[in-house]
Amino acid sequence: MKIPRDLTGLDLIKRLRVFGYEVVRQTGSHIRIQTTENGLHYETIPKHDPIKIGTLNNILKNIAEHFGLTKDELVDRLFK
Repeated sequence: MKIPRDLTGLDLIKRLRVFGYEVVRQTGSHIRIQTTENGLHYETIPKHDPIKIGTLNNILKNIAEHFGLTKDELVDRLFK
């Protein structure tokens, strides 16, 4: 499955809730999220509309690595 190109930062944060991510704080247009599932993990999500594809790709790669998934498996779970 392809990564959506029109995904906003807030949409991504909502989708990541299934992995236990919650908003910790916000500084300007960047939102810090964390999860305690599978160990503690932080990620910074830009509150942009849309998120640049390279930035989104890096965020998804980091989250997939934390959960022991491939990026494609993570994308399938988030965007089905």
